[in-house]
Amino acid sequence: MGFSLRLSDVADEEVRRAIVAPLMRFNESQAGPSGNRPLVIELRDGDGEVVGGLWGATAYGWLFTQLLAVPEHSRGQGWGHQLLSLAEAEAMKRGCHAAWLDTFEFQAKAFYERIGYSCFATLPDYPKGSSRYFMRKVLGDA
Repeated sequence: MGFSLRLSDVADEEVRRAIVAPLMRFNESQAGPSGNRPLVIELRDGDGEVVGGLWGATAYGWLFTQLLAVPEHSRGQGWGHQLLSLAEAEAMKRGCHAAWLDTFEFQAKAFYERIGYSCFATLPDYPKGSSRYFMRKVLGDA
């Protein structure tokens, strides 16, 4: 069978699904069904506009928080903690025992540590002169 390569900077969701399908089949043959389910919490302002929130998923007994955003003028008021608490509670209802996320050195590492996350890996110089931290937390009584 012949193949060809095509480079693109377009994030076509159909192409992503085609790329991930064989990987998911292989992973499930090795580890069983992931149970992957999106977990999205919207933070809306008084006009009903989405101004932040949490974007993640649960799979293999873990909550993965991909995005957590609170408007800069509203930080330090407990919104981030509320978003993560709600996500963690939902993750436990879904049978999750732990959570993970990543953050940059200039973002919220100390915030995540205050609410029980610990760093398990560091990627130095990403971006150059800074680091990216990978963090985890055990949920509930696990």
